[in-house]
Amino acid sequence: MEQPGRLRGKVALVTGSATGIGRAAALEFAREGADVVVNYSRSEAEAKQTQADCAALNVRALLVRADCAKEDEVKDLVARAVDELGGVDILVNNAGTTRFVPLPEIDELDDSDWDRIFQLNVKGAFYATRACVPSMRKRGGGLVVNVASVAGLTGAGSSIPYAVSKGAMITLTKSLAKALAPDIRVNAIAPGIVTTRWVAGREDHVERYAKDTPLERAATAEDCARIVVSFAIYGTFLTGEVTLVDGGREMR
Repeated sequence: MEQPGRLRGKVALVTGSATGIGRAAALEFAREGADVVVNYSRSEAEAKQTQADCAALNVRALLVRADCAKEDEVKDLVARAVDELGGVDILVNNAGTTRFVPLPEIDELDDSDWDRIFQLNVKGAFYATRACVPSMRKRGGGLVVNVASVAGLTGAGSSIPYAVSKGAMITLTKSLAKALAPDIRVNAIAPGIVTTRWVAGREDHVERYAKDTPLERAATAEDCARIVVSFAIYGTFLTGEVTLVDGGREMR
């Protein structure tokens, strides 16, 4: 299959790319000719499928298991990308976790929820970014895209720790955009509800959400992935930007 090749020669590392938004982003980068690092922590079978699907698009696809909540594993992940693919030009911090706890049930939360969610969603994104900076600068610059959430702007979401972590991720995006300019750009997307396996069993909630959305549906993983990749192709004068991907539901 002939590729557009607009990102030919680039290497994109997508954390948590076995399924969902991460998988869709990895495939979209591959369609644009970028070599891809597929990362997973638990979903090995799905990650192998993502790797195979990317490789079928005539790019190099490297599969690396790493828990992005652990800095030593993140460093090893980036080192593999540098050693085997030559470096990293684009990083997508997609790996994330939550615990579904209705917001009023604050007594159901404990320190382990806060620690686990922040360790991956916020510190993991920082670890990965910091690990990629030397390679990006050596290759003439780079791009980081953080997958945040509308929860980080509204305070609503799957739980309070999740919403707060995504708010922190949005602030992290802006802080890193200032810290790493001008050679490394840092942006984020903030999706609303996305039809991935995270919402399995919550179809009624998704349907209610869609009814309150001007575009009358929830986002797909592909909707999000196209915005992620657009930062690399078209958004070359954007940094510190947070793009809502919610069909207009939270427009202000």
